[in-house]
Amino acid sequence: MFRFHLQNLVKRPCRLFSVEAFQNKGNIKVSDQVESPLTDLFGRHHSYLRISLTERCNLRCQYCMPEEGVKLSPHDKILTTDEIIHLAQLFVNEGVTKIRLTGGEPTVRRDLVSIIEKLKQIKGLETVAMTTNGLTLTRQLVDLQRAGLDILNISLDTLKSDKYEFITRRKGWGRAVMGIDLALQLGYNPVKVNCVVMKGFNEEEIVDFVKFTKDRNVDVRFIEYMPFTGNKWDFNKLLSYKEMVEKIKQEFPDFYPLDNGPNDTSKAWKVPTYQGQVGFITSMSEHFCGSCNRLRITADGNLKVCLFGNTEISLRDALRSGCSEDDLVALINAAVKRKKKQHAAPHHYRHSTNTSPMPIKISSFPFFFKPISSPVALRAYSTGTSSEKLSHLNEEGRAIMVDVTDKHITIRTAVARGVVRINYQTSELIKQVLAKKGDVLSVAQLAGIMGAKKTSELIPLCHNLPLTKVGVDLALNYEQKQIELQATVRCEGRTGVEMEALTAVSVAALTVYDMCKAVSSDIVISDISLVSKTGGKTDPKRTIVLREMDKDPLDSTEIRVGII
Repeated sequence: MFRFHLQNLVKRPCRLFSVEAFQNKGNIKVSDQVESPLTDLFGRHHSYLRISLTERCNLRCQYCMPEEGVKLSPHDKILTTDEIIHLAQLFVNEGVTKIRLTGGEPTVRRDLVSIIEKLKQIKGLETVAMTTNGLTLTRQLVDLQRAGLDILNISLDTLKSDKYEFITRRKGWGRAVMGIDLALQLGYNPVKVNCVVMKGFNEEEIVDFVKFTKDRNVDVRFIEYMPFTGNKWDFNKLLSYKEMVEKIKQEFPDFYPLDNGPNDTSKAWKVPTYQGQVGFITSMSEHFCGSCNRLRITADGNLKVCLFGNTEISLRDALRSGCSEDDLVALINAAVKRKKKQHAAPHHYRHSTNTSPMPIKISSFPFFFKPISSPVALRAYSTGTSSEKLSHLNEEGRAIMVDVTDKHITIRTAVARGVVRINYQTSELIKQVLAKKGDVLSVAQLAGIMGAKKTSELIPLCHNLPLTKVGVDLALNYEQKQIELQATVRCEGRTGVEMEALTAVSVAALTVYDMCKAVSSDIVISDISLVSKTGGKTDPKRTIVLREMDKDPLDSTEIRVGII
């Protein structure tokens, strides 16, 4: 078992989070209680999960991707139906009440109906929604509704067929509009129509979209143009919320705002007597980060806590490696607790000083960036004497597994340490939680825990031990440009857990190396050593200190693993 210990949270009613991830040190108490794993450090509880079912799409919208499309992940890297349902169930257990299916284009996934049916069977899940371009709804929507689809959003950026083909690089405007009409006939109330507004493309159609709501129960949501993979910040194309409202009021002076819910992303407006309404999603000019309750899972299984963030954690890899449900919840909790106060638009478009991004302070995350009183990066010397023979060889010199049948069962603990030396650029990226492949320290921490559990599979002659505790602690020493690792492993058995502790540190260090190698080629893994162990035949309660530390500089003869 492992448990996350969080400090400096706002005091409010909370429940015990039952996953232990770190050693009890300093002022972090085992009995500490924390809020839901889906509540971040700013008090936002995330009850809304968006799941991308595929990276594929049957359109090539100019603001979304290049004409030739994007490089797709191999099929075996995409979440399976069972994995999607597994993760959905886990999130619902922790408080998610609404799931939206997205893409790519979700309707190109062949098992879409089955996925919706299985989601609707999850107790506690109130709403299943979907965002689609609507091209195939005339064929699929009846089956999707029968499966339980509750809410439908249809993307449509123009009311002109020739412009639709220009923007999407595909034909299909008529089918998309027929999909909207079919959804209305089937009773979806309202049908939400998403329209990305871009100067020079469709800004002159804003009033036409408002008129589209006159006799249809649709909610047209104008979305401020914003960046995705495949395009750049280009404010020449941005038409802000206020500019759109002014343009509409020139035609409809009585256009008025409606009340909005606490977590609504759309600012609702309406023309009197019109059946439908209009909304504005102001991601760029007036962000709604303070009330954001959304999390996202990409088609290849990465968790994103913010659409604009580039920090991702692979739930797919954790799931496929046999990670327990408690471990998965711990990983999700670590990501959510790292969500920033707000996303960071380029500084030259911030309208006020309070839109500046919330800086990440190391002190805000004591469970990962915890200062260590004495540096780990010190030379280690053994205090013991060498054995007369190697432990896993018989009298003939053949490899054997040691027979521990006659040994006493005791509580055995081992502590190991290691260091990963990095450069300034990598240190800065990790400090800001912006490394290309995601949150380095939390992923490495989980990898170390999993490595300890699989030691007997990796080291041929190690015993398979029932571990009772694995704690992996990583700290960024920004001044010394290094990551300091420590693993504590415990079991109740007949042999020690030194190898499990050393494996935990080694795997965590290698994970750091793998995640940072694209940034730097001079990463050095060093000083992996066993620090202490308790238990054993000498005295089960005695701690044996195996390594003494001094502060002399490491000399050039040290053994290093890495590119120097």
